[in-house]
Amino acid sequence: MPAPQNRFKSRLRAGETQIGLWVALGDPSVAELCAHAGFDWLVIDGEHGPNGLRDLLAQLRAVGQASHPVVRVKDDDRAGIKQALDIGAQTLLVPIVESGEQAAEIVRSVLYPPKGARGVGAALARASGYGSIPDYLQTADEQICLLLQVETVRGMEALDDILAVEGVDGIFVGPADLAADMGHRGNPGAPEVQATIIDALTRIRAAGRAAGILTSDKALAQSYIDMGCEFVAVGSDAGALMGALKALRAQY
Repeated sequence: MPAPQNRFKSRLRAGETQIGLWVALGDPSVAELCAHAGFDWLVIDGEHGPNGLRDLLAQLRAVGQASHPVVRVKDDDRAGIKQALDIGAQTLLVPIVESGEQAAEIVRSVLYPPKGARGVGAALARASGYGSIPDYLQTADEQICLLLQVETVRGMEALDDILAVEGVDGIFVGPADLAADMGHRGNPGAPEVQATIIDALTRIRAAGRAAGILTSDKALAQSYIDMGCEFVAVGSDAGALMGALKALRAQY
C-alpha cells in the first residue's frame, strides 16, 4: 500500500486554480470549522501563528480530509521540516527563500535518501500510519508537495535560480514582506510592488511551476485568478472572524 495521494499536488500539476485560506489562530476547532467551509486548501501557519509541533498535529487531525492542509514551517530548518512531514503534512510552505542553493537544500530536506536527507523514522510516524502503510518509504517522496516562499528583493533577484531547482512544485509570492522590503510597508497594492509581483507570477508559471499568493483584496485576488495562478489564498481565519464580528455588531 503506497503513501496517500496528494490531491493538492495533483491539481497543481493539472493547472487548476485552488482557493485557500490562512489559518493562524492555532486552535483545532477553528481549523476544523475552516476545513468545512469549502476551501480547497488551508495554510496552518507555523511561522506567524502560535503553533508548536503538537499544535500543528492537532490541527492536521482536525482538518482531516475536509480540505488540504498546507503546513507553513517557521523556517528552512531540516529538523523542523522532518518533524512536520512525520506528523503527516504532505504539503509544506517554506518562508524566506532567497537563493537557488537554499532551495536545493530544502528539496533535500523533504526527500528520503539517496535523493535527499530526510531522516528515516517512518515506523514511528503518523505519516506512515505508524508503520501500517508498508510502502510508505518507497512512495512518500512522490506525494510530497514543496512550496517555497519568495518575499524579499533578494529572493526576487534569485527567482530564476530558485525556479531551476528540481523538486520545487510551486512558488508563493509573499506580498506583505516584499512590499516592506521595497519601501512600501503595509501597502502591497503599491504599483511598484504589484508590477514586481505580476512579473514574478508570470515567470513562475512560464517555468512550469505553480504560482501562489495571498491577498484579502477581492479585485487583486480575481486578477491573480484570471492570470491562471494555481493557488490563491483569499483571507485568514482571524480576518474573517473579525470582519464578521464587526459586521454583526454594526447591525445593532
